[in-house]
Parts: sequence; structure tokens; C-alpha cells
Amino acid sequence: MYRTNTCGELQLANVDQTVTLAGWVQKTRKMSGMTFVDIRDRYGVTQLVFNQETDADLWEKSNKLGREYVIQVTGVVKERSNKNPNIPTGEIEIIVSQLNILNASVTPPFTIEDETDGGDDIRMKYRYLDLRRNSVRANLEMRHKMTIEVRSYLDKQDFMEVETPVLISSTPEGARDFIVPSRLSPGQFYALPQSPQTFKQLLMVSGFDRYFQIVKCFRDEDLRADRQPEFTQIDCEMSFVEQEDILNTFEGLSKHLFKTIRGIDITEPFERITWHDAMKYYGSDKPDTRFDMKFVELMDIMKGHGFPVFDSAAYIGGICAEGAASYTRKQLDALTDFVKRPQIGAKGLVYARVEADGNVKSSVDKFYSQEVLQQLKEAFQAKPGDLILVLSGEDIMKTRKQLNELRLEVGSQLGLRDKNTFSCLWVVDFPLFEWSEEDQRFYAMHHPFTAPKPEDIALLDSDPGAVRANAYDMVINGVEVGGGSIRIHDSGLQNKMFQLLGFTEERAQEQFGFLMDAFKYGAPPHGGIAYGLDRMVSLFAGLDSIRDCIAFPKNNSGRDVMIDAPSNVDPDQLNELHLVIHTEE
Repeated sequence: MYRTNTCGELQLANVDQTVTLAGWVQKTRKMSGMTFVDIRDRYGVTQLVFNQETDADLWEKSNKLGREYVIQVTGVVKERSNKNPNIPTGEIEIIVSQLNILNASVTPPFTIEDETDGGDDIRMKYRYLDLRRNSVRANLEMRHKMTIEVRSYLDKQDFMEVETPVLISSTPEGARDFIVPSRLSPGQFYALPQSPQTFKQLLMVSGFDRYFQIVKCFRDEDLRADRQPEFTQIDCEMSFVEQEDILNTFEGLSKHLFKTIRGIDITEPFERITWHDAMKYYGSDKPDTRFDMKFVELMDIMKGHGFPVFDSAAYIGGICAEGAASYTRKQLDALTDFVKRPQIGAKGLVYARVEADGNVKSSVDKFYSQEVLQQLKEAFQAKPGDLILVLSGEDIMKTRKQLNELRLEVGSQLGLRDKNTFSCLWVVDFPLFEWSEEDQRFYAMHHPFTAPKPEDIALLDSDPGAVRANAYDMVINGVEVGGGSIRIHDSGLQNKMFQLLGFTEERAQEQFGFLMDAFKYGAPPHGGIAYGLDRMVSLFAGLDSIRDCIAFPKNNSGRDVMIDAPSNVDPDQLNELHLVIHTEE
């Protein structure tokens, strides 16, 4: 063995022991005839001491060490006179008697420190160096612990982990597939799975009534901070269950993870809110409920008083920011510019301050009497010192989404979105379908295997747009961390769903005939859920991007800049796969 101990475990109890450590040189400090070297491994940092008076040759050798050299040292543990309370080994140091340089290192392109001087691009190019930083390592340790706890919890609930295929057939419905050419079947392609959806349903037909899998999935779609082309799901399915059974089981999993990973004991049931109410009060199907600031609709109060913007609106709504009446004109102008950004698209912002005497001062005073403004104040139950912000628009849903962006921005400015505070809820009763004006057809809001609410099945013929899905999303701090549904297990109802989604009988048979055939052999009632493991870890770790909890992520363009992928393929490989590349001029 190259070491007797790790660099993070030695304490005062080890004083006077002779130990051997191995690791990387974190930093070197020289003080007259003394050289201090911090040696680092995955477990921590230990201070090494080299003394010129005691061993001049060894001291000289230590002065040649550079950052990230790999070394092995042997020495005696001693109590430090100048203790460092910020690290676990801060009460001891090693008086080195032997130094072996295992491997030299060139100067790294950025400092391997928690507060590094490396930008995102350079750290992604040298990700293997970035992974040496404590903060990144801690994220991966949390990810490891979370997968262990997930498996432990689900195993105790009689779930069985089953692997499903990675090379499947393409289903061009929704997000784009990554496709893989088949050498043995010229002109035909596999697809990488966006989800093990059909396979886990087949496992239910097979009698494996509680399935889970921590599984890689792939989507060829535009990227954001919370998306990657390849991502990991905690994928689960259960038989002989109703929605309530699934919500209770996986609310239990989430509470278990909070307790074991973050030490947070959540005893209250998660809040439940319908999709309709989420959109009405928050303008989002994944509302951040760490703070209140619910929407109030103001059509009855603000319309019809001669203000053209409001008088022509299909929706007028606002939020009340408690204690924010002190916002300056500059701050309010900045908020106006914020909502007018192309990504949000509002035309402007109206504000009203509730002053100390209870009167309301607004940016549209010339159109509204104090009596009407008092009605505005009462609608929010606003108090002196509060600030009311109002948006309007011709499209109800679009304006609510704009108001949601404003709500989140104001919440952030007021410090109401603490990453160490967690608010968990279920969003239920989604619409089963969403209508596309462009294509003049319905699309499944989740996927075509989602069951309608039993009481809404009759509406499939008369009013499909009013049918609610037997579906649910788990939302934590405004992040959708998991979602699922009760599935259709009756082949007749599934065929009806395909028809409403515009599938021909031939297309449905071609893409999903194997599933329909399986249903004929006795499919049990079943449902499931999939958590985004990357999102859960990033949320628990307080990260802004899921990339920081993935060992080797892609950048915002979907590229791996470290290995330069995607890349060109050798012409011989293309010939073997019967592929020809056509590029646009």
C-alpha cells in the first residue's frame, strides 16, 4: 500500500504515530528554514512540515515540489502550534522524514481551490482537474449517497431493480430521439431511450409489480441549466395501485432523502395543488412556494376607467411585495425593463405603493381615483409599506407566465428564495391534452400512455380539451423533480387515446403494437413516476446548474469539450454503416 492513512483522518489521538500519506500537493508555503506543504486526497488535507535544520536535503527536495505533484510521505504526527479550525486535520501536522515524488505535474490551467480562478469553459475542458476541487467532489459524494439511499428505501418497499434496453426503436412524438445506425440492418436505426416507459409497463404485465431503475436517458433538445442531452432518472412503476398509493410511496422516498442526505425531518404532508390553481395563482405548473405572493386577478377593479392598456386586456393580474414600497424609481424601472425583455415579452409594468397613511400612490394615478386604488389595496389585503405590481395582456396564459417571472425576480431580490429552505408540493389534475393551433391537433401533455381521470372518460368523445389527466408532478422550490401518472391498462382506451392524438391504426400498430398485444394478456392497473436524479442532487446541494453534480457533463451547446464530442466519423465507418453525409452549402 502507498499509504497507511488518508489525508482527512488524522487527529490528536494519532500524535506520535508514524504514518504514510499519498496525494496531491495543494500548496506550498516557505518561512525561513521551514517549508509547509498541504497534501490533498479525496478525503481531506493534511499539513506537512520540512525543516532545513533537521534534514537539509529533504528540505531542499520539498522546495522543488509544484502544485498537483503526486507525492508519498512518511513522518510522525505532531500537534500543531498554530491550529486551523477550518479543516478536520487542523490540530495536527506531519514532521516528514521521507518524501517520494510519484509523479510531477505541469502547472494546472486554473487553481484547484473551492474559489477557483477557472471559468466554466476551461474547467469543462480540464474536467478531470475540476473534479479534484472539494466543492465538486462533495457534489458527487452527495449523488453517490443519494443513489444508495434510494436503493435502500425502495428495496425495503419491495421494489426490484431491473435494467431495460438502451438500444430501442424510435418514437418521434415529443422531444427528438438520438438515433444509432445499425451495421447489420442497413438503412435502419436504433434510438436511445428518452425514458424506459414502455418497458416498465411491460414489466407490470409480466408480474414484476414494483420496479425501479436508476437509468440513463437521452433527449436531443435545446439545453438549459437544468437539462443535459443525457441525464439520469430514478424510474419507478407499481401495479395494483391508485394515484394516492403512488403519492404516499414517493412522498415517503423524498422525506427519507431529506432526512438522510440533508438532516431535515419533514413531518407534514406535502401540499397538493391542482394544475388549474397553480396556473391561476402562480402562472406556473411548478410554482415556487417558499414565499406567498399569489396572483390576484384585477379585471373587475382596474378595467373600464379609461386606461387604454387595461381596458383592452383579456387579463389583468398582480402581486403584492410586502415591505417593498421603498423601491426606488431606478429599481422599478429595472423591473419594467426586466419584464419587457424578449424572453418574457410584457409591454410594461404598473406599480402602486401603499404609503404610511394608507393612501395608495400609483404610476397610473391620472386614470384612477383614490377610491379605486383603495379597492386595489383591499384586493391584496396590502398594508402600509407594501408594493403592488400589475401586468396585463391579451393572452391570459401568456400574461400569467410573465407575471410568474416577475414574481420570481422580486422574490429573489427580497431574499425569499433561500436555497436552504425547502417547500415541497404535488401538482395534480393536469389537462390530458394540449391543443396546437399550428398543427390543429391535440398532443399529450405528458405522454400517450397517461390515463384520464376516471370521472372524465366520458368527455373524451364530447370535449377532449376538458379531460384531466390522472397525472402528478412533484415540485420542490419551483423545480419539477419528478413526474408520473396512472397508466392506461385497457387496450380499447389506449386505442382511443391514439385516435385522439392523430395516430392512424397502422401507425399505432407499427410503433406500439407490442404494448397493445401485451395488454391483451391481462395488464394490471399500474402507474409510476420518474425523478430527475441530477435535479434532485443539484437542489439538495444548492447548485444553479445540474452540470455541477455530473462527473462529465456537456456544455450549453451539448458538446463535451474535454473529449471533443460530437466529432466527425471516419469515412470507412460511414461506408460500413451505409451512411452518406450531406451538408448544406
